Amino acid sequence: MTLAPTRPVPGSWPGLDGVPRGPRTAVSAAVARRLFVAAVRRLPVSVTLEGRVIGAGGPTMTVHRPDELFARLGRDGLIGFGEAYLTGAWDAEDLTPFLTVLAADIADLVPRPLQRLRGLVQHRMPRQHRTSKDQTRELIAHHYDLSNDLFGLFLDESLSYSSALFERDLALDLVTAQHRKIDRLLDVTGVGEGTRVLEIGTGWGELSIRAAARGATVRSVTLSTEQQTLARERIEAAGHSHRVQVDLCDYRDVAGEYDVVLSVEMIEAVGHEFWPTYFSAIDSLLAPGGRAGIQAILMPHDRMLATRGGFTWINKYIFPGGFLPSAEAIDEVTAEHTSLRVTDRLAFGHDYAETLRRWDETFLARADEVLGLGFDNTFLRMWHFYLCYSRAGFASGYLDVEQVLLERRTPVVEQRRRAGA
Repeated sequence: MTLAPTRPVPGSWPGLDGVPRGPRTAVSAAVARRLFVAAVRRLPVSVTLEGRVIGAGGPTMTVHRPDELFARLGRDGLIGFGEAYLTGAWDAEDLTPFLTVLAADIADLVPRPLQRLRGLVQHRMPRQHRTSKDQTRELIAHHYDLSNDLFGLFLDESLSYSSALFERDLALDLVTAQHRKIDRLLDVTGVGEGTRVLEIGTGWGELSIRAAARGATVRSVTLSTEQQTLARERIEAAGHSHRVQVDLCDYRDVAGEYDVVLSVEMIEAVGHEFWPTYFSAIDSLLAPGGRAGIQAILMPHDRMLATRGGFTWINKYIFPGGFLPSAEAIDEVTAEHTSLRVTDRLAFGHDYAETLRRWDETFLARADEVLGLGFDNTFLRMWHFYLCYSRAGFASGYLDVEQVLLERRTPVVEQRRRAGA
């Protein structure tokens, strides 16, 4: 299914129902046009712009309203590029392949000499997006409290909203691959009969259900009221209410001692400023001999350093305050601020690309039902762009996802490890 490139209803999407104007916008638009054309000419894409096709040939893009595209791109960079898709100023016959080409070349889309000026033009994360205790619940609600019914339309029956684990078996149905992901994390951390488990970030309860089925007792914390409500219902329906407690609680307020701490794709919402706090909290909550299992979306370390503190299209429309770590950042933060060290990791980024493909296909197939929930056509284009944009990151190899095992290293063990013993 292809989404019609319709303009937003006036007044419904502030900033999208009018084209940027003014002398400064005209100058920045002219610069954006030149940079865009120069970049496209060397990329394996085919872009139709004002009656001519430019690019080295490949996935297609059609510019319907060039003045709007370049005005938005010039004023707001990649945020404006995404917004121009939402308004229908440009479109693509198959969005993911086109975005995948851009993702693969993201570090060089702007000429390197001009990249030194990034600090002058890059939008900075607004203060209201800082993931402090007094703001995080509202930031989480922006996405996860949209509607349980919405997520239920495109997720599988496990309601898992994180990468599945296919292990090269793409014939596997999605719910089985999601259970494989959860079970691997439970296995590697040793969750079984009598294990005291803390889950940071409940989702809709599937990990808690599967941990409880092994005989573990689970405390799961979330900041989403919608997720808490449905997770409790699902846990009760599975017959595990006596083993699982779901609390509306910030991870910074959790107390107690646990044999295992688990957190699946929640670190992305922590914010780089609070990574030391997050890992220190996990460290302090683990019992002697305890283990932590983290599933995290990762970006390259150099790109993480270059974009830290920036404000992106994903931040503005999907995950306010979010920021992805690198594998190196996790190693560095845990080494500097905790007694925890990474002892095992599994990368499966291409499995995330497949997971996102299935989500997007299901979402598009049920677009009429999304509209029936009260969302509009601009929301459809926004959500489709988000899923394709994310899938492109994994398909290009720019993004990855890992399951990481963290264990404590005693001073003696650490000294021997460093000595190569």
